[in-house]
Amino acid sequence: MNRALPVVRLRVPTDEDAVAWHRIFDDRDVMEFHGGRSAELYVYEELTARQRRHDAERGFCLWTMVDENGQVIGFAGAQPWPQDWGPKGEIEIGWRLGRAHWGKGYATAAAQMTLERLRAAGVSHVVALVRPGNERSVAVTRRLGMELAETFPHPRLPEDALCFRLDL
Repeated sequence: MNRALPVVRLRVPTDEDAVAWHRIFDDRDVMEFHGGRSAELYVYEELTARQRRHDAERGFCLWTMVDENGQVIGFAGAQPWPQDWGPKGEIEIGWRLGRAHWGKGYATAAAQMTLERLRAAGVSHVVALVRPGNERSVAVTRRLGMELAETFPHPRLPEDALCFRLDL
C-alpha cells in the first residue's frame, strides 16, 4: 500500500538553521550513523554557510527541510562528495531528519524534490553513501530507484560504506 507523502519544503539554510540543526540532531538515535553524537554548534554554522555557497555556485546544496507547519525538521539535498575517499568528484544526495519526524515519508519526499532540482541543474547522476545497518536510509534509496553499485572501505570504521547510484 502506497501512502501519500507529506508536504515538505526545501530552502537554502540560514544562519538560524545552524541552531535548529544543532538542536534537532542532538539525539543519539539521529546520530547513530553519523559519529554517534551531535557536532558542536560551530560545525553547523560552518556547514550552513558552506551550503549557501554551494547553492549560489551550483544551484543545489543540503537544503533545510521544513514541514507543513513551517518547522525545521532536518536537511536534504546534495553536494559534491566532501571526503578524500569514496566516490571522489561525484554528487552525493543525502538527508538527516529529527527523530520525531521519522517514518512519515519526509526524507523520501525531500529526496524526490532534490532529484528534480538536480535534474534541472544538469546533474547526470548521484550517489548515496550509507553505512551498513542504516536500514531507514537504505529504504529511502530504494524508494528513489537507486541501486547498490559498490562499496568503499571506510577509513575510520571496520566496515565498508554502501554506495548506491542513480542516473538522472
